[in-house]
Amino acid sequence: EVTLLFWVIKVLGTTVGETAADLLSETLRFGLVNTTLLASVVLAGVLGLQFSVRRYIPIVYWSTVVLVSVVGTLITDNLTDNLGVPLEVTTALFAVALALVFLTWWSVERTLSIHTITSTRREGFYWLAILCTFAFGTAAGDLVSERFQLGYWEAGLIFAFLIGSVVVARFRFHLNEVVAFWIAYVLTRPLGASLGDYLTQRPHDGGLGFSTNVVSTVFLIGIVAAVVQLTRREATRRSSGAAT
Repeated sequence: EVTLLFWVIKVLGTTVGETAADLLSETLRFGLVNTTLLASVVLAGVLGLQFSVRRYIPIVYWSTVVLVSVVGTLITDNLTDNLGVPLEVTTALFAVALALVFLTWWSVERTLSIHTITSTRREGFYWLAILCTFAFGTAAGDLVSERFQLGYWEAGLIFAFLIGSVVVARFRFHLNEVVAFWIAYVLTRPLGASLGDYLTQRPHDGGLGFSTNVVSTVFLIGIVAAVVQLTRREATRRSSGAAT
């Protein structure tokens, strides 16, 4: 179910994706390339586990989301920092990539609803879309906060306002639920990235200067606590279903 707790974990996960990538590549000095390779290998293993299970298991699902967040962040960082691709280009590139994934998904399956993911092929489209949302959201967040020089918390407020507008459009003006879900899902990525940067960037760069390992740890604890709660709910739901 896409409940409030779902969105809380999503924002926490996107923030961890930003801070954990910086922690590994910069603070621990793994470098962008080595960090990307390491994170990709771990993601491949967890993603394989996710595809192997035949039902929703919160700890497996959200571990995959967090790792996709890290890898999506690193893909964008490699393009901009190592290859010098402008943020305007990476933002447009991943926007087009995401649109193509959605278009292909729709043309093949005739639905983009996460509640209809009942096959391996549909799940493949889903995770590919998730990866594109994280890469696109990272580029868009950096574009607004850094290239346009609006600042991290100011950019966060902009994306929070846009998410609020989607909520209003959904419940007040009956925006299609699938459309509303994916717009909000995309926007939570730059929101989380802006929050992560605001907490960890140095004060003279517009941040608060908190350590990336501290921020990553605190947010990971929050994710774990929320996932434990979801796991309990899932266990209760299944036991109630079995009883009936």
